Amino acid sequence: MSHLNRSPNIPDPDGFYEALIQAQRDLNDAQADAFLAKLVLILANHVGDRAVLAEALELARSNTLANPPQ
Repeated sequence: MSHLNRSPNIPDPDGFYEALIQAQRDLNDAQADAFLAKLVLILANHVGDRAVLAEALELARSNTLANPPQ
C-alpha cells in the first residue's frame, strides 16, 4: 500500500508556485475556483491510488479546519 509523500518533492517549489499563480492570472474568482478544482481532479487521476488520495483528502481537511482562512 502506498502512502502520501509528505516530504518536499517538487524541484524548484518557488518556480512551481509562481507558475500556479500565473495560470490563475486574469481569472475571476469563479474561474479560479474552477481551475483549481480541475487541477485537483487531473492530479488525482494521475495519482490514481485511492488510499493515497484518501490520505491527501484527510490531510487537506484537517489542515483547513486547524488553520481557517482569515
